[in-house]
Amino acid sequence: MHTALPLVFLSSLILLVFACAPRYKGPITDHFDGKKFVNPGMPERTSGGLLKWLLHRDKGPWPEQLNAFIGARPATRIEGDSLVLTFVNHSTFLIQINGLNILTDPVWSKRVGPTSWLGIKRKRPPGLRFEELPPIDVVLLSHNHYDHLDLPTIKKLVKAYNPLFVTPLGVSYLPKSVGGRTSRELDWNDTLQVSEKLRLTCTQAQHFSNRGMGDRDETLWCGYLLHTSFGITYFCGDSGYGPHFKRIGEQAGGPIKLALLPIGSYRPEWFMAPVHVSPAGAVQAFLDLKATQAVGIHFGTFQQGDDGLAEPANDLRKALLEKKIPENQFLVPKEGKPLVFK
Repeated sequence: MHTALPLVFLSSLILLVFACAPRYKGPITDHFDGKKFVNPGMPERTSGGLLKWLLHRDKGPWPEQLNAFIGARPATRIEGDSLVLTFVNHSTFLIQINGLNILTDPVWSKRVGPTSWLGIKRKRPPGLRFEELPPIDVVLLSHNHYDHLDLPTIKKLVKAYNPLFVTPLGVSYLPKSVGGRTSRELDWNDTLQVSEKLRLTCTQAQHFSNRGMGDRDETLWCGYLLHTSFGITYFCGDSGYGPHFKRIGEQAGGPIKLALLPIGSYRPEWFMAPVHVSPAGAVQAFLDLKATQAVGIHFGTFQQGDDGLAEPANDLRKALLEKKIPENQFLVPKEGKPLVFK
């Protein structure tokens, strides 16, 4: 058994090297230096911070939820101007509006990583069964991290529904690699008219990207504004807190009616804060955006940070109380249970 360990380590290392993304090539901008993407104005993360965190981890309790609630089969289509939002897990949501079915960062795999055996194991089943999904029209991908872009799930979606995949710069090669149909890649502030029912705006996020050991920040990360008959919905993707939230609110072209904001994977904050917003930061982002309603995302499935299972919801309640915001204005969704917004 001991002689097998070095082989497992070596094979894992080789996988991480070959998993690297091809480098994006394009004009230099304020967030692309010709080789890598950058976060304008973001302070540098502490040198050696990753090793320091890994050596001194302080994980909160996170029991597996093997018998967790799984929702009923969703409606095939939702017509009209009401928006139905169903939390699947982590950052995966089913958005149903005006006859369209949209998925965000879909993940149904048991582990997220380069292979089915190398990666972070889920702590609960998805809130919807994959085989009970309605026909999926559009899939929004925020960046290339495995917990947001899961190729086995993408491959199943291509086979079952052949949806349109929308990605930021440099990321479309991944859905294409399994036969996916993609739009043109989007840079921050680009717009895409998907159909007469849906227009998208690609928005700035404060994060990073990589699939392997040698491709750090070689593809872009983003969020999306969805312009529909319901109004404007904001899907943040993955982001640390920053001034970009206020700019997104100012440049949205109208009031943001619904904001999907991350609340998990934020401890320890000295290390995570630049790229993962805390619940308190999410509340401030909600205020910056001047959104009518917020829903929490990026929690409850994979223990990536040191925050325990209940901490994001508990810390969110504290932050809302401090800002005197009613809890029903920033909901913590339950997997599999649809929320209806008129």
